[in-house]
Amino acid sequence: MKLIRDNSQKKVVTNNISKKIGLPINYSSKIVDDLIFIIISNIIIKKKIKVKNFGTFLLKQKNKRVGRNPLSKVNHIISERKVVTFKTSEYLKSKINKNES
Repeated sequence: MKLIRDNSQKKVVTNNISKKIGLPINYSSKIVDDLIFIIISNIIIKKKIKVKNFGTFLLKQKNKRVGRNPLSKVNHIISERKVVTFKTSEYLKSKINKNES
């Protein structure tokens, strides 16, 4: 099965929940929105959230550094910031690789 990348993944998840459970789309959309809000809130508060058999979201602090535009070769300062990283669980990796064949 070949996946097509687009920006409507949230809509796809909402539709799949609606079809699988039999809920109206607006309820499914609320479930997805609440789930995303809970994940974001926990990342901000706890700096880390682990979802069993899925993976771990981790908030990391990036230090200020010098960057270079590869086209113009001009150096500039990249400001200090926080980023979210995601590491997939071994279970998810094995499921993905199993279905790849």
